[in-house]
Amino acid sequence: MFAYIVRRTLYGVLILLGVNLATFFLFFTVNTPDDMARLNLGGKRVTQAAIEKWKAERGYDKPLYYNAAHPGADALTDTIFFERSLSLFALDFGRADSESSGDIGHEVATRMGVSLQMALPLFVLQVIASTAFALLLVMFRATRLDFWGVVACVLMLSISSLFYIIVGQFLFSRVMRLAPMSGYAPGFDAVKFLVLPIALSLLARLGGEARLYRAMFLEETAKDYVRTARAKGLGEYTVLARHVLRNALIPIVTSAGSYLPYVFLGSLVFESFFGLPGLGAYVIEAIGRQDFAIVRTMVFLGALLYIATFVVIDIAYTWADPRVRLA
Repeated sequence: MFAYIVRRTLYGVLILLGVNLATFFLFFTVNTPDDMARLNLGGKRVTQAAIEKWKAERGYDKPLYYNAAHPGADALTDTIFFERSLSLFALDFGRADSESSGDIGHEVATRMGVSLQMALPLFVLQVIASTAFALLLVMFRATRLDFWGVVACVLMLSISSLFYIIVGQFLFSRVMRLAPMSGYAPGFDAVKFLVLPIALSLLARLGGEARLYRAMFLEETAKDYVRTARAKGLGEYTVLARHVLRNALIPIVTSAGSYLPYVFLGSLVFESFFGLPGLGAYVIEAIGRQDFAIVRTMVFLGALLYIATFVVIDIAYTWADPRVRLA
């Protein structure tokens, strides 16, 4: 397993390097540093002196890939690519392009905690609720409960998340006044601001996840080992809990694990609508301000988290199914 993890880590580094190169090319070739300066300073009427000052303050006044003015290694290190792109591998995110944004690393560390407060409970509740609901439908398959449960799943996954947010804020915040409509407070006071977005996000994802898990469980119930368990006199609950669920864990781990990066990166839509100062809202704010430094950082972090997540998922397969060996 150790050799497998090392190999996957090396693959991940190559993927990150490719993502880094592609992102740098898109941001600095399609949009030059002069274009970025004009966008941040206010348009076409900005003077060239103001542009040069803005570039010098952020290190964008250097050559992109090779600095011929410096000898030796400095020719490669004293460049925009090294200081603003390769530095991401050392988790040195630098300064944001906007005047008021400050240090990106500090913002990421601060806002990630807010995103975790929302996404981590949501992740756990989502797995439990979706699995339990799907097992309930399979237990009562071919009945009215199963039929209307599937109909409810299709309806839930067909409705946009924006609908849940708008209706939920109107109903639970404005009409019933059970939770604040938006905002955030540190400490234990954050609970009252997080309950509504967690509940609505759980409802928005429940339909798709439960329908997928139901299909996985039904596929398992048709296999020989399930018929053998029933023939031995085991009850339906025991068959589903001990046999079907255990053998369907690999696709569940894959599906649930793919959501893990969002646990750290936050939800763009829910954080923005509920005024939560997490990483999702940070990205939306950066796009609105044309702050490409923040967007580049979040693209890199997203790629890093996805690579790490799928390595963890592969390792989790060996726990879910002892027959799986990583070699």
